[in-house]
Amino acid sequence: MKKKPVKKRTHNYKKHAGKAPGTLVYTGVKTEKKLKIESFDYTKDSLVEKALTNIEEAQTFKDTSSVTWINIDGLNAIDEIENIGKQYNLHPLVLEDIVNTTQRPKIDEYEDYLFIVLKMLYYDQDEKIIIEQVSFILGKNYVLSFQEAEGDVFDNVRDRLRAGNGRIRGLQSDYLLYALIDAVVDHYFSIIETLGNKIEDLETDLFAGNSRENINIEVQQLKREILKVRRAIFPLREIINRVEKGEHELIFQRTLTYYRDIYDHLIQVSENIDIYREMIWSLMDMYMTTISNKMNEVMKVLTIMSSIFIPLTFLAGIYGMNFTYIPELQYRNGYFILLGVMLVIFIALLIYFKRKKWL
Repeated sequence: MKKKPVKKRTHNYKKHAGKAPGTLVYTGVKTEKKLKIESFDYTKDSLVEKALTNIEEAQTFKDTSSVTWINIDGLNAIDEIENIGKQYNLHPLVLEDIVNTTQRPKIDEYEDYLFIVLKMLYYDQDEKIIIEQVSFILGKNYVLSFQEAEGDVFDNVRDRLRAGNGRIRGLQSDYLLYALIDAVVDHYFSIIETLGNKIEDLETDLFAGNSRENINIEVQQLKREILKVRRAIFPLREIINRVEKGEHELIFQRTLTYYRDIYDHLIQVSENIDIYREMIWSLMDMYMTTISNKMNEVMKVLTIMSSIFIPLTFLAGIYGMNFTYIPELQYRNGYFILLGVMLVIFIALLIYFKRKKWL
């Protein structure tokens, strides 16, 4: 008999074991894709959008009077990330956290910049939830963003920069950071909405009695998704709360109102997550109750059948005894009389069970 292959689990923390603090170790999935760097350098009246060919070109935007957003896709390029860290004087521990994709969302304040880590959530084509780490460096006139892979939720921010509408090109880098975080948080609502629809569909099926064979697996998968989303979103409340109440010189007073709006959105998302979490547990209880009810129905039918045949078996047992003198054995029509009595008992029991609403 062949043994079922055991699924191997990845141990990302082992990659850091024994390493010196500040050592860059990428903990995500290794890919062969090249590093992709894009830049948006803008003022209120102009915008220069450019795809950078190497990391050294990012150095030219550091001391300009314009605001620059540099987006880097590909955290497996350790050397390039270490290089840009030297260009912008980033602490080695910051670079270590950038490439550590298991990092919990957090905020660190430094003298010349803010470092923020959060999780970007979206569904792939197979309706599987993807959690990708995004790191931001907020400087005086720049924002650096680091992503695991190409593709994000920032297309609306890019369109607003290109169009020049609204206030995004008229304010400083702190507002650009707000716009990027707000895009991530807004996308949380679509994740929550999808989860809510899945839960409601399962709830409807369970109430209607249309429970599929693998519905317990679906409920378990939904519970895991809820826990993943909760783990990714909840720490962000603490981050925004610190930004809102902090006094870092890179966050201007006029921008704090917008960060408060993000905090309100996170409260709403968190409340929905808690509600859906309770609904998932209710679905588990409902599923177990449905299974129990089905088992009870089966036992009910079997018990009724046993109750019907117990008196019939009793009568058949009496006339099946091996005795010579049984009074009714000499009756010419005794066999038919016995069958009639058994039929009457059968019908009488059915009527009795029906009146008791057991059938």
